[in-house]
Order: sequence, then C-alpha cells, then structure tokens
Amino acid sequence: MNRLDEFEKTYHRKKQLAFDIGDTVDVHVKITEGDKERIQIFSGTVIKKRGGGLRETFTVRRIVQGEGVERIFPRHSPKVVDLIIKKKGKVRRAKLYYLRDRVGKATKVKEKVWERPGLEGSPAEAVAAKATPAAAPVAAAAPAAAAAAPKKG
Repeated sequence: MNRLDEFEKTYHRKKQLAFDIGDTVDVHVKITEGDKERIQIFSGTVIKKRGGGLRETFTVRRIVQGEGVERIFPRHSPKVVDLIIKKKGKVRRAKLYYLRDRVGKATKVKEKVWERPGLEGSPAEAVAAKATPAAAPVAAAAPAAAAAAPKKG
C-alpha cells in the first residue's frame, strides 16, 4: 500500500452510506453560522454518483418553489453527518439527467419494493398477506406437511 492510499484510508467514512441512483434521500448536512453549528436536511433524488475512493461525490436534486435545485455532496465529507433513504428508486440508467427537463409528477421515479432495515417483515410479504389473508396460513402449513410425509426412494 503506498502513502496516498494510507492517507485516503484515514479520511474514509467509517459508516458507509449505502444508496443507489434514483433513491429519494435525506442528507443531513452540518452548517456553520458564525460560532454555532446546526444540522440542515436536504431532501431529494440522487441523480448522479461519480468518482471513487476519497473523491467520490453524489448529486441530489429537488424542486423548491417550482425551481430545480441540485447539490453535490462529497461522500466522505465530515460535513455530511447522515444519509437516510426514504424510497428506493427503480431506474435503468446510471445518470438521471433527463429529470432536469421534466416538470410536476413527471419528475417522480418509480419505487422499488424493498425491505427497510429495522422494520419487521418486508413490504412484499405485507402486500401478499393483504391480498390473500386465507392463503397465508395454508402456505405456512404446507412445508410442515411436506416434512412429515415419508420420502419415496
């Protein structure tokens, strides 16, 4: 390992921010005003990730009073305190520049069904349980019945 890699390793973020393009996120940013510090939340859609290592950045876009606002954040910056994923986006591109030309509801990205960390059960299971409430106990009983049946050899 050369000295540049060692230097970069000291500044790498310990807690990795795991997110993808198209995700709707809340970025908690540390703002310094005079001698006071506060945390401001920037909510929006991740439209771009670029770079690698210590120089990696991501761009978040949101609409404020009808005007598009984009902000670029360094991934390993100490100013970025936290990043919370609100929705996972279902996209097929690496860069979502086409969102810049869209207005209103057209700026929305389709949501991917995913399991949020810390919550019981996945959304897919919840949807399946709501759709067929009578089928859920039958599906749970089927594996037990199969295990009890003798195997043909």
